[in-house]
Amino acid sequence: MQFDRRHVLSGLIAAPAVLTFSRPGSAQSATTLKISHQFPGGSIDQGDFRDRLCRIMAREVEKRTAGSLKFEVYANSSLMKTNAQFSAMRKGALDMSLYPIAYAGGELHACNLGLMPCLVTSYEQGAKWKTSEVGKALTKIVEDKGIKIISWIWQAGGVASRKGTIGGPDDVKGIKIRGGSREMDLMFTAAGAQVSTMPSNEVYIGMQTGALDAAVTSSTSLISFRLEELSKSLTAARKGSFWFMLEPMLMSKAIFDSLKPEQQKALLDVGAEMEAWGTAEAKKDDEEVAKVYAAKGVQVVDQTDANLAAWRKISEESAWKDYAAKSTEAAELLKLARAVS
Repeated sequence: MQFDRRHVLSGLIAAPAVLTFSRPGSAQSATTLKISHQFPGGSIDQGDFRDRLCRIMAREVEKRTAGSLKFEVYANSSLMKTNAQFSAMRKGALDMSLYPIAYAGGELHACNLGLMPCLVTSYEQGAKWKTSEVGKALTKIVEDKGIKIISWIWQAGGVASRKGTIGGPDDVKGIKIRGGSREMDLMFTAAGAQVSTMPSNEVYIGMQTGALDAAVTSSTSLISFRLEELSKSLTAARKGSFWFMLEPMLMSKAIFDSLKPEQQKALLDVGAEMEAWGTAEAKKDDEEVAKVYAAKGVQVVDQTDANLAAWRKISEESAWKDYAAKSTEAAELLKLARAVS
């Protein structure tokens, strides 16, 4: 199975992956929506599950709208740069994106909650956000800024290192590491690391050039971006992680509001149905990444409860404290998130 994934990705990662879903004989008045994401392109059956999720969602929504909605999927940031996507959706210049929501933290502070170290510790806990008070509050905040959440997707992450194994806080002292969010960087800084900010699709170059000693990213990205080629050690997420990211399917609210009610319903229904599929695929990759790295001779270890407890203590004193201090709204969001167990 892994050979198939790599075969697909190696053939497509270098070129923009565009997939148009169309139905013969469909009405000329059909609306075509563009879905952009930063991950390697594949096919509807093989490749990075996040790309596949976009393609499956596109297919199913088109079916349910009898072709009145069509989609083009742009993988590998081929339509626009990763960090530009959130702002583009707010302005109605981009229709949809499967987007790591913490990347928007600089533009909308509340979004940093989506990658707060040690806050979410399991997929089951993350899944509860959607219908809990924190999910309702976060939904309102992003909608007020022009973004509609279509599907809630969570991913656990591990640590790939060019140097020694990274388990507990003592292991990051003095190393150059990529965390993936402002709050993650605050935790690493408090532990004595040097942090570097970049989207996950730039991590390979960072590690290749020595700009990074280590990187934390989702298990899926650890596979898709081939970081095992540069790593000596992997700390896997299969038995726990301080890194759980909210990576939802987002949509421009202006575009969503312009659709017919039945089209909106199809998007939301399919988005909800894809959440369980996304979780299952993310869990598969938590296991698969360990196999991929071990096959390359990389040392693979798992997080321990003691290490996770040590990380939580540092995170509460740094990232959590800093986040809550930004505003009353942020403090309330963090309080609501902590109440979900």
